[in-house]
Amino acid sequence: MPVPSKERVVALLSDLVHDRGFDLEDVTVVSAGKHSAVRIMVDREEGTGLDALPALSHEISELFDGVSDFGEAPYTLEVTTPGIDRPLTEERHWRRARGRKVRVEVADEKFDGRVGALDGGSITLVTRTKGVLATRVVALSDISKAVVQVEFSPPKEDEMELAGGVFGSRPRPADADEIVNVDTPEEGFDK
Repeated sequence: MPVPSKERVVALLSDLVHDRGFDLEDVTVVSAGKHSAVRIMVDREEGTGLDALPALSHEISELFDGVSDFGEAPYTLEVTTPGIDRPLTEERHWRRARGRKVRVEVADEKFDGRVGALDGGSITLVTRTKGVLATRVVALSDISKAVVQVEFSPPKEDEMELAGGVFGSRPRPADADEIVNVDTPEEGFDK
């Protein structure tokens, strides 16, 4: 019997993954003759430690071994977290990316910004144009694509302040009077 469908794997895993505090981000089932593979992508708010994925992988393997769906067909099980190139499509993705630099596409415009606060279906992005630092509030529904960018240098402190800094040694959140909003009134935001 071949490896089960993606839908069946999701049905099998959903409760286990959720009970362990993870979100099931994606499942890929590749049936390729004798070399089938099941790839499971998980994530969680606090990130994953070195021991979390092997332990979860072991539990998933035991679960799969306990059902008849997998039969005797050999397969490779891979449990991983999202890579840097995963698009930000859910509110939880934006929340987890706070402080990170992203490339955003809206309508006919592309720009880079640093992820700030998520509020009511909108995200605040810190932008820098010709040396001028500002914030821009964008409705998530207006974003056609957004991907975290690889940074080879530490983020600038003033950008992190406006983004609201989120982890241990990152800067404190900015005061409200330090923020400059660059949205135009016709986009539905006050200047």
